[in-house]
Amino acid sequence: MSDPTLIWKTATEIRNLLAKGEVSPLDLLDALETRVSEVEPKINALPTLCFERARNAAKTLMEKPAEERGTLMGMPVAIKDLEAVKGVRTTFGSPIFADHIPDKSDIVVETLEKNGGVVYAKANTPEFGAGGNTFNEVLGTTLNPWNQKRSVAGSSGGSAAALASGTAWLAQGSDNGGSLRNPASFCSIVGLRPSPGRVARGPSGLPFGNLPVVGPMARNVADVAMMLDAMAGEHPRDPISLASPLRSFSDAVREQRLPKRVAFSRDLGCTPVDPEVARICEEAALRFESLGVTVEEAHPDFHDVQDIYQALRAEGFYMSRRKLLEEHRDKLKPEVVWNIEKALDYSLEDFTRVQLARGAYIQRAVDFFETYDLLLSPATCVAPYPVEQRYVAECDGHAFDNYVEWLTMAYAITLTGFPALSMPAGFTSEGLPVGLQVVAGPRGEADLLSAAGLLETAIGHAGAVPIDPI
Repeated sequence: MSDPTLIWKTATEIRNLLAKGEVSPLDLLDALETRVSEVEPKINALPTLCFERARNAAKTLMEKPAEERGTLMGMPVAIKDLEAVKGVRTTFGSPIFADHIPDKSDIVVETLEKNGGVVYAKANTPEFGAGGNTFNEVLGTTLNPWNQKRSVAGSSGGSAAALASGTAWLAQGSDNGGSLRNPASFCSIVGLRPSPGRVARGPSGLPFGNLPVVGPMARNVADVAMMLDAMAGEHPRDPISLASPLRSFSDAVREQRLPKRVAFSRDLGCTPVDPEVARICEEAALRFESLGVTVEEAHPDFHDVQDIYQALRAEGFYMSRRKLLEEHRDKLKPEVVWNIEKALDYSLEDFTRVQLARGAYIQRAVDFFETYDLLLSPATCVAPYPVEQRYVAECDGHAFDNYVEWLTMAYAITLTGFPALSMPAGFTSEGLPVGLQVVAGPRGEADLLSAAGLLETAIGHAGAVPIDPI
């Protein structure tokens, strides 16, 4: 019989129980399978399950001595449906791949399994990760556990909803325009976008692309750090991948290193933000002052974020999806078609201008972090919106030009290449979650996680999940 009390423990607590031999990976899978049967019909976060595969992997792992079972020691992990898992249906949220079963796993899955992760489910995502609402024609719509009439955002919406509702302790996500951070904000969990290369990804047809990354999602900062320890490192098939640091990210959280001076911005100077969301995030950021940290209102110069990001996003979609458009146009959702074809609006001179502008953009951000240790802002411009809306069309009286512009708070940071996370900041008057974005300087994951762990305690919302969907 499964132990339902395990569901409510943190991933760090579960990992400690594994280390002591007080539970086994099979116990954890039993608890999850029971929880999934109770919760999944309400929210549809993990539409593809592979418990038999997971139990076989767990049994193989248990044959090894405890010290050889890796960082995660048999912790179950949910994988976003954009990453291939060998022998498991992987749809990318697209009718084109509705019956696709890969014969090889992606690098991030191999890395997690090598380090003791046990894959038991695929988490829902919008088609090819395009969009800030998690729905697709193959696997349906994921509903927000906090309010099933609201969106979980996207594109790592299934991962976030599973964490919030107790069907996952750890979940993998990916991020380009905020696909880790937006669902974390909407579900009151923690999602980390690491520096490009921190977590090896692919194999990819665009191996030097640095807008998309993969990263960890969990219920609190310490759990995210533990998962990042199991994901980070070099891989020969990812030419921009980075070596693992000498000290673990979990150690960084335990060290509790405070920043000296941080900046807060309500809107990063480049997007409208719902006033209630801005107020909640400002109050959360100012909790740093109680820890003796100077908090000032400031942000880098992001004035040309739209010009740069929209062009680079379109270029990436065109290079990676143009053949699908030629062969399966009728099976692609309109937002994906639009994003691929948008690249045709740009000339070589336009792309030259944009690349040079991004170089200047990054240098301005580097200059900013010579003054400030961290930058804090709302993770999203709104709280969870009605799930039937495909995307947010307007905010605070401003009408957005396209289906991704409402995600500006996130992709303004994506363009810098700096690590950023979303963590729980509070709740609206309707009881809807709001996330605080915390950004560090170049390759600053350790400092980011250490400071975020302290701020998490000061804010006091880390224990808010998991919840029973309402």
